[in-house]
Amino acid sequence: MRATEHPTDAILSIRDARKCFGDRVALAGFDLTLRAGEVFALLGPNGAGKTTTINLILGFLRADAGEVRICGIDAGAAPVAARAHVAYIPEQVALYPDLTGLENLRYVATLAGLHLAPDEGRRLLDEAGLAREAHGRAASTYSKGMRQKVGIAVALARRARLLLLDEPTSGLDPKASAEFSGTVRNAAARGTAVLMATHDLYRVRETADRMGVLQAGRIVEEVDPRTLDHVALERLYIERLSAGASS
Repeated sequence: MRATEHPTDAILSIRDARKCFGDRVALAGFDLTLRAGEVFALLGPNGAGKTTTINLILGFLRADAGEVRICGIDAGAAPVAARAHVAYIPEQVALYPDLTGLENLRYVATLAGLHLAPDEGRRLLDEAGLAREAHGRAASTYSKGMRQKVGIAVALARRARLLLLDEPTSGLDPKASAEFSGTVRNAAARGTAVLMATHDLYRVRETADRMGVLQAGRIVEEVDPRTLDHVALERLYIERLSAGASS
């Protein structure tokens, strides 16, 4: 398969994506294929291109060269149609503080043209890992991890084919981080493709099927993190960043 071709079974396919902001190169030939049920962790230092990649996928930016396709749709040429298959959960999930978790879910679902029965909303929140006693509590009382679970429930309600996570475990305690990893794996088990931009090497090993090290706008290493222990994974990451910085 030539580098310019997109696999027909890919949920996300990025081919030779390039993006510059003036003289600064944000992406320099970025390639990524993600299929249904896969969890891919994208790691790299600040400025490596993670945010630019997310914005290209969401259609908020258009590549200077190359192509991004979501379920076969060109995200640059048809961003609204492509984005219909995507759910994005930022580092800080914004909910209406005076509404309960269930009310937030139903409201956002309604905006997306979906009408959830109360029992269906509770089932989705259960699947996302939000404790049943929290369903009826005001979102103003929620921790970061609880807000993220409502975000996952929204993605499940929309039947999103691709889930984008931006620093999902930042600021979570170990218990909440482990719970969130389980939620991500459950989403993948339903056939959702997951791309998570993160710095959390420990959680990557527990969650991701593949890990890519992003340096200066391109993936310089790709590995199955489950084949390495935490020490070896950290060593690989640091070595690849050091090699890229000196090249």
